[in-house]
Amino acid sequence: AVLVESLLVFSVVLSVHAVVWDRFSWCAVALAVQAFYVQFKWDRLLQLGGAVFQFRGAANSGLLPASMVMPLLGVVMKERCRAAGIVYFERFGIVVASTGMLLALFLSVLAVGITKPVPTNTCILTGIAGSVIIYTMKHSLTVSEVIEVLEVLLIFVYLSMILLYLLPRCFTPGEALLVLGGVSFVLNQLIKRSLNVIKGRGDPIDFFLLVAVVGVVLLGLFFTVLFIFMDSGTWISSMFFHMMTAVLGLGVIMPWLYRLIQRNPLFWLLQFLFQTQTRLYLLVYWTFLAASACGVVFYQNAKRSSESKKHQASTITRKYFHFIVVATYVPGLIYDRQLLYVAAVLCLAVFIFLEYVRYFRIKPFGQTLRHLLSLFLDERDSGPLILTHIYLLLGMSLPVWLFPRSCAPKGTLPGAGALVPYSGVLAVGVGDTIASVFGSTMGEIKWPGTKKTFEGTMTAIFAQIIAVALILIFDSSVNLNSSYAWILASVSLVSLLEAYTTQIDNLLLPLYLQIMLMA
Repeated sequence: AVLVESLLVFSVVLSVHAVVWDRFSWCAVALAVQAFYVQFKWDRLLQLGGAVFQFRGAANSGLLPASMVMPLLGVVMKERCRAAGIVYFERFGIVVASTGMLLALFLSVLAVGITKPVPTNTCILTGIAGSVIIYTMKHSLTVSEVIEVLEVLLIFVYLSMILLYLLPRCFTPGEALLVLGGVSFVLNQLIKRSLNVIKGRGDPIDFFLLVAVVGVVLLGLFFTVLFIFMDSGTWISSMFFHMMTAVLGLGVIMPWLYRLIQRNPLFWLLQFLFQTQTRLYLLVYWTFLAASACGVVFYQNAKRSSESKKHQASTITRKYFHFIVVATYVPGLIYDRQLLYVAAVLCLAVFIFLEYVRYFRIKPFGQTLRHLLSLFLDERDSGPLILTHIYLLLGMSLPVWLFPRSCAPKGTLPGAGALVPYSGVLAVGVGDTIASVFGSTMGEIKWPGTKKTFEGTMTAIFAQIIAVALILIFDSSVNLNSSYAWILASVSLVSLLEAYTTQIDNLLLPLYLQIMLMA
């Protein structure tokens, strides 16, 4: 299964390389080769318990698929923005690619360094790949860009040491690279933009995302340290939690956002949300769907009898939430993507805050949330945090947040790139959902080495093709320009990756589909 997963990732890398064909795509190929070899060293460390931190069990290290996400995203973003003539974002794409390669190399060197005896061949490969990447960076990046890349690496190292220690068994090494690498990059961007504020420059919704992500992470770190010294389950601690949340929100996060957007954040948000009648209709519709999702949770818990305390929700039951999320995102993508962008940021902040309430058992809702959500746990929620619903939201939202709007003057990219914002809907909302439902109910022929079925994968590909056809009918901004073969190949590769990967598919699949469609 690991070999097939690696083969699929290599297929994506070579597809991007064939389209771009520059020094950075060659670096991506070199990085993929060395990550393939180092991945087996990480797998061996996890099996023998020799890794520095406790990682999530029942999964391989996932180093290769995770290592290639940021570099490939940077490469395709650079190419799209170069074609559009937007130099600033072309350079930004180069920084993203270089940062991703350096973070992946760091994780590879770490694995090689703690493996005993030292693997000579893997060391040589890592050295060659590292030399190629550093040589390319030396001749491609300015001094300020090199400093920026090193800053992200430094933040990543410290953030990894803190969070992997505080949150054992929540991530595989690959998932840690993706999540903590992304948070490190966002934090560095926020610091950089805060120090270089120019009035009127920058979109407020981008600043809103940066501040929200960094704000909730800092909030979690603050309360984690605080509750080491006091019991979080008491009423006094809970009152202190709510009070300090308000103080940090109104006293730190709001002024920070005010400095960036040069206006009152609350007034700006209210004006933005109720700017048009369409937005008002969408907000009412989304409120109804959120209430429906809460209704599913309460109904499923009400069905749980006292005799079946260990009963868990079935796969089909969990996929109800995928259908609700698709129903949420598709109208937003068609009618108002900016509103969807901001609403997804708000929803992410609320999800993470509620997870803090559950994790720290904050009164009055902490224990209730623990009881309600325990029904929907699966083998991937083996750590102290429940992250699958947050990963689902991220998987649907990242293609919207990472869409290079400045490099798409008409609001959409040409060809298959027009489907980039729909990557989450296609890969997770449609593909993963249909594969799980049909595979678990009608599947008989299993893919070698996995529990996934041939019928589930084929049905998922077919469903995504139908979804693309429906998008063409209902979204007039999408014009594929006869790139149907590339779309079919992209959907097929990502669906096969879903069958073979043991990583969090809600997070990984939309990013790989976005890379393929942007290429």
